[in-house]
Amino acid sequence: MSEADRVPAGVNPNVPSVARMYDYYLGGRDNFAADREAAEKMIEIGLQMGNDAREIARANRRFLGNAVRMIARTGVRQFVDIGAGLPTQDNVHQVARRHATDPRVVYVDNDPIVLVHARALLARDPDVLAVEGDLRDPNAIFEDPRVREHLDLTQPFAVLMVAVLHFVPDDAEANRVTASIRERLNPGGHLVLSHIYTGDASADATEAGQRVYSNTSSGGLARRGLEQITDFFGGLDLVGPGVVPVADWREDALPGDGYDLVKAGILAGVGRVPA
Repeated sequence: MSEADRVPAGVNPNVPSVARMYDYYLGGRDNFAADREAAEKMIEIGLQMGNDAREIARANRRFLGNAVRMIARTGVRQFVDIGAGLPTQDNVHQVARRHATDPRVVYVDNDPIVLVHARALLARDPDVLAVEGDLRDPNAIFEDPRVREHLDLTQPFAVLMVAVLHFVPDDAEANRVTASIRERLNPGGHLVLSHIYTGDASADATEAGQRVYSNTSSGGLARRGLEQITDFFGGLDLVGPGVVPVADWREDALPGDGYDLVKAGILAGVGRVPA
């Protein structure tokens, strides 16, 4: 089947998609030439900064799995994955099922191709739901009748925003989004978040990366520091080491100053609502 035959209605394959670029970083095949070209540019830029976008994407995926496993072991059985991306190995529902009884998962994305693949994969799974939604409007996600029917939002649930918040370039809007989500979490609930961190990267490299993403479906990319990313967890108890390079996050890791932020690529953390 040619690439042209795989294009769903309403999708422009000539505009790179951040979900399909991420799929390419992970070695997937659900991407088009424009996605691969943009991703290769980001790989080249990353190598100039001392990191590899493909390795960082894999570390980010491991973080998602580690976080879901840890949360499921606490007894939380409900997960909302916002900006879920294309299905790959060890999706949220698959990890959760290994560590919790009858978990229920909602996948949220605004990319038509993501939704086509997710719904095809999950069509016969009553415990998993895929809905169209925009990170910038969390209230619409949580007020969606399908979501409210699928989950019991009076019970603890976890919200995952893994490598998506940096596609909200405006700081005030990003703060509003995360505050809105934190307000909906109840005791025992969790926020799982990872975010691109450019750290001490040169202005030229940072601007080059922003130019690549300005031509994608996301329309841009935010550059934020450790303090800003940590603030997204305001009022929550940070689990494990706190906000650290994504490759270093583990539940049993300790807080400290020994993490190498220069080549981190992405910072990650998990916050929990105190009981």
